[in-house]
Amino acid sequence: MREALLHIDGQQVPAEDGATMDVVSPMTGKTIALIAHATPGDVDRAVAAARRAFDDKRWRGIAQRERARVLNRAAQLLAQRVDDFAALETEQIGRPIREMRAQLSRLPEWLEFFGAVAQTDRGSVPDVGEGHVNLIRRVPLGVIGMITPWNHPLLITMKKVSVAIAAGNSMVIKPSELGPLVPLELAKLLEEAGVPAGVVNVVTGAGGTTGRALSEHAGTDKLDVTGGTETGRIIAAEAGRRLIPVTAELGGKAPVIVFDDSPLEEAVAGALFASFVATGQTCVQGSRILVQDTVYDAFLARLLERVGQLRLGDPADNETQIGPLVSALQRKRVADAVDRSRAQGVTVAAGGAVPNGDAFTAGQFYLPTILTDVTTDHDVWRQEIFGPVAVVVPFSDEAEAIRLANDADFGLAGSIWTRDTARGLRMVDQLDIGIVWINDHHRVDPASPWGGMKDSGIGSENAIESFHAYTQLKSTMINTAPSGTDWFGTTEPMRYS
Repeated sequence: MREALLHIDGQQVPAEDGATMDVVSPMTGKTIALIAHATPGDVDRAVAAARRAFDDKRWRGIAQRERARVLNRAAQLLAQRVDDFAALETEQIGRPIREMRAQLSRLPEWLEFFGAVAQTDRGSVPDVGEGHVNLIRRVPLGVIGMITPWNHPLLITMKKVSVAIAAGNSMVIKPSELGPLVPLELAKLLEEAGVPAGVVNVVTGAGGTTGRALSEHAGTDKLDVTGGTETGRIIAAEAGRRLIPVTAELGGKAPVIVFDDSPLEEAVAGALFASFVATGQTCVQGSRILVQDTVYDAFLARLLERVGQLRLGDPADNETQIGPLVSALQRKRVADAVDRSRAQGVTVAAGGAVPNGDAFTAGQFYLPTILTDVTTDHDVWRQEIFGPVAVVVPFSDEAEAIRLANDADFGLAGSIWTRDTARGLRMVDQLDIGIVWINDHHRVDPASPWGGMKDSGIGSENAIESFHAYTQLKSTMINTAPSGTDWFGTTEPMRYS
């Protein structure tokens, strides 16, 4: 049994009232760790530690090149521990180990990338007219409050932490209570690499208590959240009330648009990955597969065949392709959504049930599910299920594909499968979607912006744009004239500046 404490000012400390929460394995149903359940008082301590670290310039005051060296050392340490961290991620959230190793092996790149950005990002000197010089530079915001989800515990935490720390900020992280263990380890790793104590603080606990205390805390200078859209609305409203910036990466209902010129096996493989990677528990899940009617029957037949071949099992087994859902509550939400679809007349073409067999008794498994005979009036067309459920719907031409793809409250991501590059680019311009892949899905890189439109959120992760979002502009105007101007000492016409 692991016991995980809060990480505040470089120290491992219990909650002030001694309260704890269980972290339960979705595979075995057994408690694998006890985490401290931070109170609002604990959040106060963490924010105060981050503020001291920012104000005394122990991190932001050192040269950008030295900060980059620290981030590169952290990247090396992380690369050495990928296997251990991947195993821990799999144990706490149930995602197959082969996926976790592949995902976590990329994460050192975020530290390296933003270390490089911090060294190369420059200010500017705009032309403001003779006699004045205007120096514009970027400075860190201050203390960042971060709320991260359970589905990609380290990846999404890394997206936020790498850029915030490269820009010179301090932070308090509230990871999901379902997947808090590796984010806690990340804070220790960063300090081992040379980040001063107090710069990165982690408070664990429930969203309704610890998360709320952090999102409402008056001591933060920016909020960054990844989670459900309704939670994002609440946090964005709080940021608006306090007039601080917010980045919110929220829900999705990604379309996978398949044209008849796309090779069948390639398109089926792409849709299968888009729909069922991470057991469908990802905000860019390809939950709406739109297929041109000329190949719809052949595509559906092959997709159903491939879905039936997916290997469910112990996520710690390298052969497993589909693991359990993260919790009993999440499985109930998925099952309820499918049952509701049945009642509305939707056809369950594959899955739609809890699997039989002793191997699945303890775990929160649900069969990969394909729904057909779906219209835009059905709940499943609009609601984010966050599980291994996808609908397959035919379309006739580009115009209908665009109409169907845009018929959603969300606009985070989507993919287009075609050999006609011109058509793909035409469609990109007409889709109300922030991230569009052509002949791919879920490709991510620290240099590539990640953010959505409509109800999918505000702002963007990754890339130079996110670095700028963790800084604020400071403008300095210098009068270089040999003598000053006496505005009220003359009646002659003067230039107002």
